[in-house]
Amino acid sequence: MITITPAAAEQIKLSVEQSEADGLPLRIAATLNDDNTIHYAMGFDEAKEEDTAIQSGEINIIISPISEQLLKDTTLDYVELQPGQFQFIFMNPNDPEYVPPSE
Repeated sequence: MITITPAAAEQIKLSVEQSEADGLPLRIAATLNDDNTIHYAMGFDEAKEEDTAIQSGEINIIISPISEQLLKDTTLDYVELQPGQFQFIFMNPNDPEYVPPSE
């Protein structure tokens, strides 16, 4: 299952308002690169029959069967990496480059 943090959910809702994606679920995709790192993509999309649909808070998410295993137990967050520079980040224990945040 994927978890969406409150900060990420707010940014996703803002993106819906700024686009014409009202009513469309958020597709989260992951592919395995040749070096075994994971490439992530997101966008609003129509659900396909084979997709898995989940809800995290108020956010409806769809995931293809190929991406589902790569995204298991992933958390999507929206953080300030540098002053004034915000970005979505994937905290994914399945990614060999993932380093858990220090507490």
